Parts: sequence; C-alpha cells; structure tokens
Amino acid sequence: MEKDQNIKEEKNNINPENPENQNLEDNKKTEEEEKSLTPEEKIAELEDKITRTFAEMENQRRRHEKEKDEAFEYGGFSFARESLNLIDNLERAKESLKNDESLKNSESLKKTLEHLEIINKDILSIFKKNNIEPINSINKKLDPNFHQAMMEIEDNQKEPGTIIQEIQKGFTMKDRLLRPALVGVSKKNEKKETNNANDKKDEENKEKKRVKIGGK
Repeated sequence: MEKDQNIKEEKNNINPENPENQNLEDNKKTEEEEKSLTPEEKIAELEDKITRTFAEMENQRRRHEKEKDEAFEYGGFSFARESLNLIDNLERAKESLKNDESLKNSESLKKTLEHLEIINKDILSIFKKNNIEPINSINKKLDPNFHQAMMEIEDNQKEPGTIIQEIQKGFTMKDRLLRPALVGVSKKNEKKETNNANDKKDEENKEKKRVKIGGK
C-alpha cells in the first residue's frame, strides 16, 4: 500500500497538469525568454514598463484631483437642494394669505406680503452668491434637461411645447441641476384647428363656385 501511494505521489509530481509544475514551467520559460533578450531589448522593455507605470500614476493623480475639486465645489449640493424648501414654503404662505377672504384688500395683508417678498429676495441673493440660480421657464421651449412637463394647456397663440405656466421653480447649482422646473406647456386646440380647416375648405369651394358662375 505504501509503495502504491508513493508511486501515485511521484506521478502527481511529474504530471504536467499539476499547478505547481505549471508555475515552475512558466517561470522557466520567462527566465529563458529574459536570457534570450539582448541588452538593448531589455532596456526597451524596462523603459516601456516605466512609461506605463508613470502613465497610470498620472491618471490616478488626475482622478484624485477631479474628485477633490468636485467635493469642494459640490460638497453642499444636498444642503442646497433641501434649502429650496424655504422658497417653496414662502410661495405657499403668500398664496395662502392672498386667498384668505378675511384679509383681502387689507393693509395688514399688503405689509405682510411686502415682508415676505423681502425675505424671498434675500434668500435668492444668498443662493446666487453660492452659484444657485433659478431656471427661466416662461415662454421658453420645453427642455427635458431643465423642465418637467406636468400638463398640457390649449393655446393657439403659442407654438406647441412652449412653457406657459410654472408650477414649481427649478434651480441649478453651477452646471448641475438641483431640481427641474415643473411646468405646463402649450398645445394646439385640435377642435378649433379642425373647424378652421373646414371653414377654409368651405371658403375655397364657394370661391370656386363664384369663378364658375362668373365664367358662364
């Protein structure tokens, strides 16, 4: 039994598929290849390795610099987005006061709205100093990068897709979108368009009949 086991072990050691034997063979091949290289080729190979190493180090340095810059520039991004609630709450408060029947046309309402407007302007001024800007929407074409359409409103005076109502103001921070503007966009009145087309056809037919009668 011992002899059989020893024979098996010897076979395993000799077996070329054994991982250890494979590694030894690979190392031998590498050593042979290195020995076969001329000094000039070895120098060229080393120079190539050094160039690749420096290139990878430079790429890592640039990535770290970019991450550091973004962390500095956009570190307050989440805080800025949460701060937009201040503007929203002020707008809601103003609308609520305007719709209060007991306060309509009163001097106290007028003064309160003036104070709220001053606070609103101060907040926007602070936002601007920190590169937070409102998105201009009214009368602009819908841009999916900055606007989110919430409804369509029939309006034959405007080109389809023109923003004619702003439900919630959007903001950007430098070149990043803090939140999109929620808007309503124009669309053509299909019934009116159909009626206009039919009226035009009727006018054309009448004109043709007049021409025929006149020709007779």
